[in-house]
Amino acid sequence: QVQITESGGDLAQTGASLRLSCVVSGIIFSNYAVGWFRQTPGREREFVAGISANGAVPYYAVAVEGRFTISKDNAKEMSFLQMSRLRPEDTAVYFCGARRRGTGERVRDYDYWGQGTQVTVSS
Repeated sequence: QVQITESGGDLAQTGASLRLSCVVSGIIFSNYAVGWFRQTPGREREFVAGISANGAVPYYAVAVEGRFTISKDNAKEMSFLQMSRLRPEDTAVYFCGARRRGTGERVRDYDYWGQGTQVTVSS
């Protein structure tokens, strides 16, 4: 059984930093790329950042480039999203997804998802 659990979401002020974590079990994690997405009420889930299965190739949505950093620790079966210089528009539920084949920026590209963690940024 595959399980993905996100944590680290919190209430933060504009300009602050947060670090989200994603723990994965039930798959050979080193074979899976990881993506972080976010969603606000009434809107579709949107791509934030992704990283290749070996953790060597990160890529980002334009909205977070230069502020967020994604990483992947295959030994610990975890992924992290370091978020800096947070803005109110970063407020959302953040989801971690795992994808068996390559990287991707679409929700349908991903095989497994966690339940999400809430990030709220106050102005």
